[in-house]
Amino acid sequence: MTKRLFVAFIAAVGVASARPVGAQEQTLNLSLGFFAVRGEDARVDGDVLNRNRNVLAFDVGDFNGASIGGEWLVPLGEYVEAGAGVGFSRRTVNSVYERFRDRDGSEIEQNLRVRIVPVAFTLRVVPLGHRSAVQPYVGGGLGLFAWRYSESGEFVDFQRGNAIFRDQFVASGSETGPIVLGGLRFAGDALSSGFEIRYQGADAPLGRPFSTFLRDPRIDLGGWTYQVTLGWRFGA
Repeated sequence: MTKRLFVAFIAAVGVASARPVGAQEQTLNLSLGFFAVRGEDARVDGDVLNRNRNVLAFDVGDFNGASIGGEWLVPLGEYVEAGAGVGFSRRTVNSVYERFRDRDGSEIEQNLRVRIVPVAFTLRVVPLGHRSAVQPYVGGGLGLFAWRYSESGEFVDFQRGNAIFRDQFVASGSETGPIVLGGLRFAGDALSSGFEIRYQGADAPLGRPFSTFLRDPRIDLGGWTYQVTLGWRFGA
């Protein structure tokens, strides 16, 4: 299903790029924003961050952080456009065990890291048209989310007399999910600027090595991105 959607998207963009579109122009967007992960009460069942909060001292909101991205926008007629883009966000959170300390009284510390690289294929409706200087828009599409989650540092082995050991656990993969977005763009002759909000929804199984210690662990990849955009407009 994902492959068919991707092929259909590329075909539509190819047709639009091959024909004249008059005053309409393609846009190469760069974005800088803030990615807010889904809150504790909204995360998928079995989410590893929620599970870790049973023993580690951190907040899910600590994983909120900066994001960057780039996107190519192609008009499909006067009121619709297609987009293809990629983003990047990564956040490392330092944590400690809440109720356990080392024999010398020191904290048992580890780093939790989440990295998400979303590749997005979207369609947008521009109600005022591409010729307007002020362009509100709404849209949605499909995202392919490449992700990596890791825990590194010191850990307590509760099955072996609370022995403390140092290690690193890593899982990675890719998942698809929906994207919904809306924004406002100010379009000049050569440049455009604007503000956009987008939501992504996806989650993934962690598998080994995390399934050795947790039953059916998952990582929730969903959240909200609030970003400003700067675009270079060029003729089709």
